[in-house]
Order: sequence, then structure tokens, then C-alpha cells
Amino acid sequence: MNKQITLQDLGYKDYKQTWDYQEELFKGIVDTKISNRRTNTNLKTNNYFLFVEHPHVYTLGKSGDLSNLLLNEQQLTEKGAVFYKINRGGDITYHGPGQIVGYPILDLENFFTDIHKYLRFLEEMIILTLAEYGIEATRSKGETGVWLDVGTPFARKICAMGVRASRWVTMHGFALNVNANLGYFDNIIPCGIRGKAVTSLNVELGVETVDIAEVKAKLLKHFTALFEAEFVEQV
Repeated sequence: MNKQITLQDLGYKDYKQTWDYQEELFKGIVDTKISNRRTNTNLKTNNYFLFVEHPHVYTLGKSGDLSNLLLNEQQLTEKGAVFYKINRGGDITYHGPGQIVGYPILDLENFFTDIHKYLRFLEEMIILTLAEYGIEATRSKGETGVWLDVGTPFARKICAMGVRASRWVTMHGFALNVNANLGYFDNIIPCGIRGKAVTSLNVELGVETVDIAEVKAKLLKHFTALFEAEFVEQV
């Protein structure tokens, strides 16, 4: 059992390049597990956690509805955005500047074999981080992610989540709006959920920008405690 996680901050990086890199890391872990079972060996499997900030992009999960994208190809180009249909769960979401995107690529057999618990821990990491800024966030029943003012007419989502898992290896992850341009969410029905708004940490705090590095540090602190993990940083 290996609870050490290699942390990589990819900075500002194209979505497709990052997706390909995720797939490469994911495949490496899965291949090790397959080899272990075939040869009756017990080689250590690696774990990774990627931070990244993407240029404007819309992504649609494998069971998502394309009609939740409200732009045609020309309009996407005019807005400087691209679109991908991808292999995670969930519907449509947006990634862009001012958003912290996190991709944990973990062998859950190093931690616990429970996808439901995994998603709840990711949500808890966000909830605990936002609490440090005086923001009371919570879950919304049947809607993965992190929300504010659930059960009121002012319910709004601050963090979207969508993952893929195979052989207990995860990829994709979460997107926390920190200094996001919320106008880009007007071009989709976020996560396929009508009638609920989206927000960002800076908006909730009433400031122009929030220190993203500080938010990342808080996220990692809570992730470490929840997963009983150890991070090793890799540039």
C-alpha cells in the first residue's frame, strides 16, 4: 500500500495536452496492476495529483447531453473556447482562467476501494477549504459537487466534479471557481442542471482576486488529512 502522492503543478496548460498526460499516468498505474496479477508480484503502484489552469474549454461527460452546450462551432471560436466530449462521468462543465482544476490519479487500492467515499472526500476537501474563508458550503442531494445556500432560491455551485475509475484507478477530478469569469457559464447548462447559478470564491468574498497559491495549499492540507496521504512535489 503506497499513500505517497506525486504532486505536479502544470500551470497554464491546454486541455487536450493535459488529458493525454492524465491518460498516460492512468495507463501506467493500470498496467502495473495488470502485471502484478499476471506475474503474482506486488510492485508498488504510483499515485499522482495534478493542478492545472486551462484556457477556455467546455467538456461533456460520456453520459452528458450535447444540447446543454448553447454555442455552435463558430460561436465557440468567437469566444476563444474549444469543446471536447470526454470519458468522465457527469454532464457539461467549463474550465478556464481563474479556476483551480485538480486531477487526482490514484490507485484507490492504496487508500480505500469505495468510489462514493472518494467523491465525498473530494467534496469535503473543498468544503473545509471554503470554511477557512468564512464560507459555509455543502452538498446538494443527488448532485455531485459543492454548493452554497442549498435548498434556497439562491443555490449556486462553486465546485464541479466528474471522475473516471477503472480497476480502482481514478482520473479527472474537480474544478473550483476561485477568480473565474462566470460569464462563460452562461453558454452552457452547467452539469445539465437548470435553474441554478454558478459562483466563484472572489465573488463570494467581494474581492477582485483571491490568492490561488494560498487556496491550493489549503486544498492539499485537507486532502492530506482526509486521505492520510503524503505529497511529494515534482516540478
